[in-house]
Amino acid sequence: MLDAAVVIPVYNHGATAVRMVQSVRALGLPCIVVDDGSDAQCAALLDAVAAPPQVELVRLPVNQGKGGAVMAGLRAALRQGRTHALQIDADGQHDVRDIPLFLDLARRHPAAVICGQPVYDAQVPRSRLIARYATHVWVWINTLSLDIRDSMCGFRVYPLPAVVALIDGARLGQRMNFDPEVLVRLHWRGVAIVNQPTRVTYPQDGVSHFRLWHDNLLISWMHTRLFCGMLLRLPLLLWRKLGPA
Repeated sequence: MLDAAVVIPVYNHGATAVRMVQSVRALGLPCIVVDDGSDAQCAALLDAVAAPPQVELVRLPVNQGKGGAVMAGLRAALRQGRTHALQIDADGQHDVRDIPLFLDLARRHPAAVICGQPVYDAQVPRSRLIARYATHVWVWINTLSLDIRDSMCGFRVYPLPAVVALIDGARLGQRMNFDPEVLVRLHWRGVAIVNQPTRVTYPQDGVSHFRLWHDNLLISWMHTRLFCGMLLRLPLLLWRKLGPA
């Protein structure tokens, strides 16, 4: 039986994060809001929206980065006894109306990661698309597959036992490099990926914490480490891909 909480990492998203929490609660779903060292104004807004047990607020005293916040939320969901966690960004770019669709897929594929595959509107910056495609190519190389159609989308459902075992047993990137790395490493462990198209927008008043040079450097180093890891696992990956069904 699926028992899911929605994990929302927040760093100075303020009113946008509050609207996201309210939209999730309107669907009747419990939330875990992770305050990733936000400023006082945002922290006060999150305090106001917290309403245990339906909205649990996890507060990190120092900014960890998106990955660090998501990992804190996943561990909190497991402590609550949940079977799954749905990760969604706080900046309003994901369509909350698709949450039931993601959860329905998780019910039908309880051991899989349900991964958002963005369908962009006309506002998406072309530079973002090019950078994302470069990451996708490296992910396809590092998994020897096309199973992960989009590794950067922060709208996904995790089976909690598998993902928490991974994050507790491996040193994963804590910033924007988390989203692709956790998928590659779960794929290496044999966790299935189910891709779900979903509309993604870039709000005009959205808050982005992507640091062009720093985060791209972290992502490049991540791809290098994963490539070395893929080479070490190459016999297993090839056997899985080419061996008997």
